Amino acid sequence: MGAGERRTGLDVPRLQPSGRGASGRVGRRAQLQRVGSCQKESLRDVNSPFPLSVAGHAKDALSLAQMQEQTLQLEQQAKLKEYEAAIEQLKNEQIRVQAEERRKTLSEETKQHQARAQYQDKLARQRYDEQMRQQQLANEENLRKQEESVQKQEAMRRATVEREMELRHKNEMLRVEAEARARAKAERENADIIREQIRLKAAEHRQTVLESLKTAGMLFGEGFRAFVTDWDKVTATCFLERLYTSDGYLWCTMPLFQWHALTHLVIYIDPMPSLWKVAGLTLLAVGVYSAKNATAVAGRYIEARLGKPSLVRETSRITVLEALKHPIKVGKRLTSKAQDALEGVVLSPQLEARVRDIAIATRNTKKNKSLYRNILMYGPPGTGKTLFAKKLAVHSGMDYAIMTGGDVAPMGREGVTAIHKLFDWANTSRRGLLLFVDEADAFLRKRATEKISEDLRATLNAFLHRTGQHSNKFMLVLASNQPEQFDWAINDRIDEMVNFDLPQLEERERLVRMYFDRHVLKPATEGKQLLLMRQRTAF
Repeated sequence: MGAGERRTGLDVPRLQPSGRGASGRVGRRAQLQRVGSCQKESLRDVNSPFPLSVAGHAKDALSLAQMQEQTLQLEQQAKLKEYEAAIEQLKNEQIRVQAEERRKTLSEETKQHQARAQYQDKLARQRYDEQMRQQQLANEENLRKQEESVQKQEAMRRATVEREMELRHKNEMLRVEAEARARAKAERENADIIREQIRLKAAEHRQTVLESLKTAGMLFGEGFRAFVTDWDKVTATCFLERLYTSDGYLWCTMPLFQWHALTHLVIYIDPMPSLWKVAGLTLLAVGVYSAKNATAVAGRYIEARLGKPSLVRETSRITVLEALKHPIKVGKRLTSKAQDALEGVVLSPQLEARVRDIAIATRNTKKNKSLYRNILMYGPPGTGKTLFAKKLAVHSGMDYAIMTGGDVAPMGREGVTAIHKLFDWANTSRRGLLLFVDEADAFLRKRATEKISEDLRATLNAFLHRTGQHSNKFMLVLASNQPEQFDWAINDRIDEMVNFDLPQLEERERLVRMYFDRHVLKPATEGKQLLLMRQRTAF
């Protein structure tokens, strides 16, 4: 006991905390009843050294005992309340602990659920990846089997074709051998008949030739005799005569009466033999035909050198006619310096770097007198292919010629001749010629298709023949929107392929600014427009 507690001689057992609910309340009541009975017995036995009935102060002792008992009961009730408060506190603590345990349990269950979900998702992903891998393996296996099947079929077809060709070759050889044997046998059997036929044919041919010569000689002799006997015809047509003058013989190329009028000499005509007259006529004919053929050859040479082919739509090559028509323009062109290959051309940075390398290589090729490289430029229309080709020619110091593939098909049979004239004209350039073929797929399409005509096929063959080897005279630049339609032989003649894509936002802004400065701002601030603007601002 503590120091503040009152010693009553009663041994009150301490209450034990019981469980929750109704069973706990029943246990507490039983404990309280046992405590009360123990206190009463202790009060009767301990505080009465002698029987109460004998004592004189029995009533006082009884009231004192009752008061003590009430005090004890109050103390016990207070302790009971403390016990109950402690029990409630224990209950609250248990509830809090249970709630904490439940929260931890829920948190752990949530973690376990998340971990389980993640694990299941991981397993699902692994299963999906495995399924995809298995499917890819199956697809690859199927593709491999298909390729093997196609290869086997191709091998079988090739073997069949080879076997068929072999059998056909054997049959052809047997047929040729049989025909040769039959022909040889027939010739051996009919040798005398064949010799007789040959002899008769030779005799007939000899007789025919002799008769022809005899007839021609007779006709020529009669005509020549008629010509010689008529001296008026001789003097009117013959320009080569031998004359007698006071100085001896004089050869002249003018009619006789003119010489008579100029010299005032007595001219005597020597009766010439027929040989001199024939020689004069022969020389006259040779001169006429030689002049005619020489004129034709000179015309073709001049056309090849100076004339522009019909296929060329635009060229920077200077002709004599153009020099006579526009001498100032031609002079400026001859004295102009080389420009940048990309001046006025707006391209993406990657494409610009590539075409600049091509321009530098072309210029060095011209300087080193090496062979030019052929280029294919493909892409949508309006992306700068033709403009770059012109700039490349000017930058490299070359002439350029522009033709379109659509002009070849309508020419028909004349296409082959036009192609040869074009390349002959290109080979005569001293500065080098950049031949730009726009819409080249119009006539350079595949020859295996049935849509191409025979004339166009012949034109394509002529083009392939003239471009079979690289040249130091001309550079071939092809432009097309559909390069996949080219014949396979064209691909062998191409050294560089450049893709001109559509301009992006940055390139379009540069285009707008460049054309605004060139066509709006610069004309408004120079020349007459500037003077007119100053006059307006002055007023």
